[in-house]
Amino acid sequence: MISEGEIFVRVLVAALLGAVIGVEREISNQPAGMRTHIVLVTGAALAMTLSINLSMQFSGSAPGGDPARLAAQVLSGIGFLGAGAILRFGATIKGLTTAASLWTMAVVGLATGAGYFGIAGGVTALLLVVLTLINLLEDRYINPNVTVEFTIVIEDEPGVVPKIRAILQENSRALEAFRLRHHVRHQRFRVDAIVRLRRNDDVEALHQKLSELKGVKIVRYL
Repeated sequence: MISEGEIFVRVLVAALLGAVIGVEREISNQPAGMRTHIVLVTGAALAMTLSINLSMQFSGSAPGGDPARLAAQVLSGIGFLGAGAILRFGATIKGLTTAASLWTMAVVGLATGAGYFGIAGGVTALLLVVLTLINLLEDRYINPNVTVEFTIVIEDEPGVVPKIRAILQENSRALEAFRLRHHVRHQRFRVDAIVRLRRNDDVEALHQKLSELKGVKIVRYL
């Protein structure tokens, strides 16, 4: 059986590995950061060591005990925690990578609890490379599209709506939706538009151009 001292060492190693990935998620301003990753990985490591000890402790009275049973329930439960990290901002989905990192780090915690320190450390290092270096490569060379939803409130100014449409088309890769609503009570119009941009930096520039138009009162984006 695994001694309590060794269990503590394994849980401590798991906490350190979780902190590494958690810090990266904090820097990326993700909903699940260092504390979440540390708590998750240490819990998974403790569950694994407990599962192993229980299997060995009751091997005589209950032969055929499977130390993977408790670990399997950990992986199932992480799905609910990962779902909480996935957020919707207008037309954009955030948190999928964080949800995946939570699940992977749960497996790292199980591996640490089972005593596989080398593979646990290696997977943590690999995950850190994926979350940092590959993210930089994507931003610099691949330039993934960013979908943004704009809400623009305007006064009844002649020609302002065509100007808004023109700015959105000229400063985006695609204008995916454009809807005009008339607020009779306030004598104002509201434009809801969804555009596809090349990168996050283009969002603020487009926001500035729309705000400078005569007749535009409010510009918001998600």
